[in-house]
Amino acid sequence: MRQKTPPRAATPAPKGQVHPRNRHQGRYDFPQLIAASPELAEFVILNPYGKQSIDFANPDAVKVFNRALLRQLYGIRHWDIPPGYLCPPIPGRADYLHGLADLLAEDHDGAPPRGAGVRALDVGCGANCIYPLLGQADYGWRFVGSDIDPVALDSARAIVRANGLEGAIELRRQSEPKHIFQGLLAADERFALTLCNPPFHASADEARSGSTRKWKNLGRLDPKRKLPVLNFGGQSNELWCEGGEVAFLRRMARESAAVAGQVLWFSSLVSKAGNLPALQAALRQAGAHAVRQVDMAQGNKQSRFVAWTFHDTAARRAWLTAVAATPST
Repeated sequence: MRQKTPPRAATPAPKGQVHPRNRHQGRYDFPQLIAASPELAEFVILNPYGKQSIDFANPDAVKVFNRALLRQLYGIRHWDIPPGYLCPPIPGRADYLHGLADLLAEDHDGAPPRGAGVRALDVGCGANCIYPLLGQADYGWRFVGSDIDPVALDSARAIVRANGLEGAIELRRQSEPKHIFQGLLAADERFALTLCNPPFHASADEARSGSTRKWKNLGRLDPKRKLPVLNFGGQSNELWCEGGEVAFLRRMARESAAVAGQVLWFSSLVSKAGNLPALQAALRQAGAHAVRQVDMAQGNKQSRFVAWTFHDTAARRAWLTAVAATPST
């Protein structure tokens, strides 16, 4: 059944604020973070306002900061990634998950469903495995994380094992890099959610150019200082793909139709508002029943995700009722 109304945008959090359930509220307590993770001390600086912060232009600082946040706020005792792999900004990743929980709540009496009955598929979990870690900690959901990179998957498995999360997080390799869902899901599997942080760029040069613009906009492009090419790191498949984000999203929309009965809500981050029309057109062509655009913001950074489903309201409610009756394990 094709959608007959335009995509509906959910109400975002107040401007510049993270989601109300996001654990990253207000300023960080650096003395407390350092007490739990002493290695962070060497990376703490004073920002131009005289407040403690870290140098976000330093990939090592970002990684150690993330490790401290995960330890203090989420109980993740062991977390590391190989050099050069994507080190994600955690507050924004958490907002995406909370937005998806709100989406499920629409058909679950206004309350986000919790527990192992909710299965989520993280497309491109990367070496950091961040979405499964946060989603399991905040909601008790079970995850399957997929990736095309065996090194990234080895890193993610090491994180999962070190934290005793093998029963909650499964990792799989997508052996066909040109595919997203095809060949990945077993015929009898069902997922309440899929989520994805897609490759944003069409080439390595485009990724480098985007990073340079970012530093210039932040006023940090000091010609006397050698800045990293990419402050959050990232391998080729994490940052760019043939055709860029638009091509990836179109492929995701097309492949989602082939597994429509196995997934309640598909979703993806969309880095640029200008890419939304192409995705919306692809979803109309695929026959999506409903589409949601959820806007997010942390400070001056604007972001969004788009979610779509092939199920009507009654079917979604029945699905989540069955999920709620699934015993937690």
